[in-house]
Amino acid sequence: MMIRYWWVATRAALRAEAQYRANFVVSVIASLCYQGVGLASIGVVLATFETLGGWTLPEVAFLYALRLTAHGLWVVPFSQLLVIDQIVREGHFDRFLVRPGNPLVHLMTHRAALTPVGDLLGGVALLAAVMTAVPVAWSPFTILYLIAAVVGGALTELALQLAVSSLAFRTLSSQALRVTIDTIFGTFGNYPLKIFSAAARFALTFLLPMAFVAYLPGAVLLDKTGDLHVPAALAFAAPAVGLVLLAGAYAIWHRQLRHYQSTGQ
Repeated sequence: MMIRYWWVATRAALRAEAQYRANFVVSVIASLCYQGVGLASIGVVLATFETLGGWTLPEVAFLYALRLTAHGLWVVPFSQLLVIDQIVREGHFDRFLVRPGNPLVHLMTHRAALTPVGDLLGGVALLAAVMTAVPVAWSPFTILYLIAAVVGGALTELALQLAVSSLAFRTLSSQALRVTIDTIFGTFGNYPLKIFSAAARFALTFLLPMAFVAYLPGAVLLDKTGDLHVPAALAFAAPAVGLVLLAGAYAIWHRQLRHYQSTGQ
């Protein structure tokens, strides 16, 4: 029942925002341009060094597309996590608590952001473009694994953002941590971790599990598991990690929700 409500309410929120067509188009174009600049900077680096840790330009572009698609997939329906501090401080979260159903679903369907749509469209377009340029023997299995990798990567990033956002119920401000996580994912998630130090690879795999979003499943699809810093079995299981992390993040969210105190406004 709540899933149906989420779907209907999200569509309604997106339609409401899309009424401002000029703003919608500008937001999407701005997002595409921003991601294009990021990809171009990688192209400049690879034009100089030819490969990065043994990864060619099409392979790094494939990695970039995986990360961007996963990012867009989580942030489009869950964009309200990005403004949860304001919602909590202004007391608007009270309304979600008195309505029947899950407060998180009510929060997510409160409004919809347009800019992330550009991230999702850009990621899907780039992924479709580079699929024919990378040395992957595409088959029903690899295509299914690709889809699972994108969904699992989206769940991994969502899990981290959900867990951190829940701190707003205690501190009234989680923006610094959320922005830090987003910056790390957007900066380091576009490159093969092989180019970083062993300490950085460990941190970006087991402390902040960025590697599970794109690098590990990308290495599986590109048949580069022999060069990984983790067992190949863990890399193959990367899509499932997102589900585990999201379950843990939701438990944290539910526990922190108990500490919410209305501002009385």
